[in-house]
Amino acid sequence: MNFRPCIDIHNGKVKQIIGGSLTDSGDRARENFVAEKSAAYYAKMYKEKGLFGGHIILLNPADSPYYEATRKQAMGALRAYPMGMQIGGGINDRNAKDYLDAGASHVIVTSYVFRDGHINMQNLERIYRETGKEHLVLDLSCRLRDGKYYIVTDRWQRFTDEEVNDGLLNALSGYCDEFLIHAVDVEGKNSGIEQPLVKKLSKWAGKTAITYAGGVHSYDDIDLLRDIGGGRIDVTIGSALDIFGGALSLDRVIMKINGQE
Repeated sequence: MNFRPCIDIHNGKVKQIIGGSLTDSGDRARENFVAEKSAAYYAKMYKEKGLFGGHIILLNPADSPYYEATRKQAMGALRAYPMGMQIGGGINDRNAKDYLDAGASHVIVTSYVFRDGHINMQNLERIYRETGKEHLVLDLSCRLRDGKYYIVTDRWQRFTDEEVNDGLLNALSGYCDEFLIHAVDVEGKNSGIEQPLVKKLSKWAGKTAITYAGGVHSYDDIDLLRDIGGGRIDVTIGSALDIFGGALSLDRVIMKINGQE
């Protein structure tokens, strides 16, 4: 189990938002925290603390008036920590190389691969040829519907018909180095982890790296995630951290995950 840091950027600022509240219309979201510091500041912090493999997410679509400000922040973070962080948000086969050349260790892709409710194998093959398996992360962030977890796209606003299950994970694992999975229904709510989803992922974890995000709000949640996931699922924590206005000490979280307390 490893800690994966995050930098979410919306309307040109580092933020922590409630995941299900994000809308493209008017570039609105319910905010837990808006940083005064730049994305580069957080990237430098993560580098100094030896945290590797975190993700930078651009939360504005390319046609947003805020997109360029958001992208500028993201590129600054990549320059501050070259090869230390991944990047996602509007990635496709035409711009993936730009982000890798700018210092991203991996690009993270959802909407480009999951189109019109299903996996677009042509687009998956295109991005795979451009990045290679070793530089590609597939974002399988999901929401609960009718008792099953379905992948959501377009900044978590649109349901697909693709269920997160063993068959899907097996089919996609040959194309990517990792999976990033936000439990969108609890993202940013500080309400505890999505235990049924973690249990589902734990049966598959270990074959390809999985990073879970969503709901961690206490040190006990970290222990629970480790227990359910068998120590094979990595975790990212956002709004609960003190660096984002929360109650959990980043340094203590790192120590706890590293087994130092």
